[in-house]
Amino acid sequence: MGEPFKALSAVFPIILETDGIKTKILLHRRKNTGYQDGKWDIAGSGHVDEGETAKSALSRECKEELGIVVKNEDLTFVHLSQRFSNRIYYDVYFTVNKYSGVPTVNEPDKCSELSWFDIDSLPDDLIECRNMVIQEYKRKNYYSEIIE
Repeated sequence: MGEPFKALSAVFPIILETDGIKTKILLHRRKNTGYQDGKWDIAGSGHVDEGETAKSALSRECKEELGIVVKNEDLTFVHLSQRFSNRIYYDVYFTVNKYSGVPTVNEPDKCSELSWFDIDSLPDDLIECRNMVIQEYKRKNYYSEIIE
């Protein structure tokens, strides 16, 4: 019997704001990361480090990348995606129900811009697997499998 299979995990905050009738999602444009650079992605996402829970990783990533404080109790699980690319990832998505601070680009070496987009009119150059998950989230589907 071989070694147990090991996979990576990443977390994604779905940060929303509503301005009356439209709901907007916060996205950032990737830069110098080696993965889908130049495309829009869910802002504040990142890997789960050893010893971290998914919620604590998401709170850390939001602080590091966006400069906002997110408490674990203000996160709601909304989707799990098993993603097959050059490695296997388990991507965990949470809505951020509350945060303090103003989202800004805190890692300009990895992110060229930050912007709010209507969740029903996402940019064409959004990373395809993220677009798929956002659509699954809107349909209240909690699990997906994605092959990149």
